[in-house]
Amino acid sequence: MAIASKRHGRDTLRSLLVLGVLMAMSGGMANAGEVSEGQILQALTPKKPLTRSLSMTPPPEATTNPADTRFIDTVRNRTTRSLSTGERQQIATIADQRPSIDLEINFDYNSATIGAQAKSAVEALGRALTNPDLKGSTFLLAGYTDAVGSDSYNQSLSERRADAVKHYLVEKFGIAGDELVTVGYGETRLKKPDAPLDAANRRVQIVNMQNKTASK
Repeated sequence: MAIASKRHGRDTLRSLLVLGVLMAMSGGMANAGEVSEGQILQALTPKKPLTRSLSMTPPPEATTNPADTRFIDTVRNRTTRSLSTGERQQIATIADQRPSIDLEINFDYNSATIGAQAKSAVEALGRALTNPDLKGSTFLLAGYTDAVGSDSYNQSLSERRADAVKHYLVEKFGIAGDELVTVGYGETRLKKPDAPLDAANRRVQIVNMQNKTASK
């Protein structure tokens, strides 16, 4: 009886330890993708140049190309689906030189609906974009898909995903529509090219395209 009791006690203790480990692991995974308003704000804020000498040339990211500004103004109020392939490429070229963050606002397969697990990230994004430190900025919302489906279908789906995030930000946070430029890239710019079907490819990237306060 004593031996059986001890064995039962060890089994119970082992079960509790295993349960504790599983609970800890599930908690870590649930919080792994969370991002804060502060992290978004920091990523989207243009870096100011160092001023060690009057002759120092500021780095490229600290300046705004007037031609880029004029181009962004021409697409500011355009619908997402109206952008040509050339215009999408020009937007990508400008975006590559600007402060950005990929929040991995994931969508369900074959859907342009923001998933429940992504709502916290979109909420943090809305708070960051309405922060006074980013006042005067124009933001790019770039939609992407995974590699499932045809090129034309994925292009349309990526545009609808960018539009979904824009609609949420305008409706929930009162951000002016002309401050949000939307573009879709379909499956042409995969986040994980070695895993083209991975859910991480179904996302929206945010870029600070034009910050009028950067020169202050």
